[in-house]
Amino acid sequence: MEKEFINPQALPNWEQSFTQVITVSPVRATKIVYISGQVAVDQDQNLIGEGDLAAPAMQAFQNLATALAAGGATTADVVKMNIYLRDYKPENAAPVSEALHRYFPHRQLPTSTWLGVQALAKEGFLIEVDAVAIVE
Repeated sequence: MEKEFINPQALPNWEQSFTQVITVSPVRATKIVYISGQVAVDQDQNLIGEGDLAAPAMQAFQNLATALAAGGATTADVVKMNIYLRDYKPENAAPVSEALHRYFPHRQLPTSTWLGVQALAKEGFLIEVDAVAIVE
C-alpha cells in the first residue's frame, strides 16, 4: 500500500499541525483520499466571512473541493464527510446546506455527520469540514 501526503499550494500551509490531503493506494486500482478538516480561510490563512456563516461555509467547501482535486478526487468521489459547526443552532442548517449543495450537486450525497461543537481550532472559525473519498 502506498501513501502520498499532499499539501497543495492553493491551501494554507499548516504542515506542522497536519497534512491537508493523504491518498492511500491499495493493491488494486482504487485510491482512498483522506482530507483534513477545511475551514474558512484563504491560502494565506486569512479568515473569510467572520461572524456570518454563509461565507465561511462556502469557503470551507471550496477548500474541501481544492483539497480533493489535489488528491485526484472530486466531490462525487466523497463517501464520508463530517461537518463541525461552532455553537450550532437549527437556523445554521440553511447556509450550510446551500454551500453543501453548491459543491455536492450530485443526486447521491456522501454519508455525513453534522456536529455542533463548542469551539474549533482558532478563534473565529465557525465551520470545519473533513472527508474521505474513494477514487477508482
